[in-house]
Amino acid sequence: MTADRPDISLERLAAAHGEGLPDWVWEFAHTPGTRLHFRAGEVARAGHWCVEMGVRKVLVVTDAGIEKAGHLKPVLLSLGRCGVEAVIFDGVVENPTTDTVDACVAAARAAGVDGLVGLGGGSSMDTAKGCNFLLTNGGQMKDYWGVGKATKEMLPLLLIPTTAGTGSECQSFALISDAVTHAKMACGDKKAAAKHAILDPELCLTLPPRVTAVTGIDAVAHAVESAVCRKRTDVSLVYSRMGFRLLRAGMGEVFTNPGSLLARAQMLLGAAAAGTAIENSMLGAAHAAANPLTANYGIVHGTAVGLMLPHVIRLNRQDSAASATYDELAADLEGVISGMLLVAGLPASLSAAGVLREDIPQLAREAATQWTAQFNPVTVGAPEFEALYSAAWS
Repeated sequence: MTADRPDISLERLAAAHGEGLPDWVWEFAHTPGTRLHFRAGEVARAGHWCVEMGVRKVLVVTDAGIEKAGHLKPVLLSLGRCGVEAVIFDGVVENPTTDTVDACVAAARAAGVDGLVGLGGGSSMDTAKGCNFLLTNGGQMKDYWGVGKATKEMLPLLLIPTTAGTGSECQSFALISDAVTHAKMACGDKKAAAKHAILDPELCLTLPPRVTAVTGIDAVAHAVESAVCRKRTDVSLVYSRMGFRLLRAGMGEVFTNPGSLLARAQMLLGAAAAGTAIENSMLGAAHAAANPLTANYGIVHGTAVGLMLPHVIRLNRQDSAASATYDELAADLEGVISGMLLVAGLPASLSAAGVLREDIPQLAREAATQWTAQFNPVTVGAPEFEALYSAAWS
């Protein structure tokens, strides 16, 4: 429990009944926003949901790998059956930059679309959201760095995740890196949230083990960090717990039986729940520490955040409320996360991932400037991040 955050559990409020209310104010807004459609084979109804949104011509934002995996075809067939014209932008790259978004906007403007479909992992969905910001509100992505900076309504958006990872389909944020500075910009606005999202576990059956691993660990980190961050509420915690429970069950099966539709469904729904938890709370130090590792070493985000998460959990146990929440998620949570990394075949240390020890001070300074650091339950600055990186290095 941090000094600046009181115990705001519903149990305490109930206990206080008849004794007068405490002298603090608890304010939060819960906006479900996106309508989720969770069913095997639901991708065949993509056109139906576009028509419901009043869309007649869409830009399908994806990457070449999605088409190669065969996931673009059923979307296009569904759109065609419903009379929705589709234009394809397949230039999405991993960790999309402002250049990626600009190219997507150019394609959307040239086609004159009235809606967007994001098909793929977090990169495709974030690119679609980033495109929507600029297409409808103008300017550059950096103009929307922060929260609530869009002034105009955006085009209808349908998101279809093909990985169980970011939970971006349940969030109103686009994470876009500046092509010049490499700064990762979180651009959020409730108007940017998808109107509909399709959760079809059949789309995850073709995921290779490495992608399953890095996206799955990222989703687990979302559930764990959102559960203890300073902006958590009883509502967000419901989603955090649900997400962790489903992800833990799916991770135990998906690597030994990758063709299990049940395991894929658990992972996909768990990632969406964790994404919803973020939308209603925030993240913490593990994500703040991961971003410089990706920017400086090209370490895939899921690997980077997974490497840092057990060490951040140990640090955060200084906070009694955070420690209790960790114990509710799992006994020996640090060990559970480390076990997941092992099963997923991810590096167990920063040194194994190629990070140079002499770079740690600079990485720590960069981590301290990351937006999510301020929401960690234990206050973290450059000294704390240096200690975290050092512990994760060996």
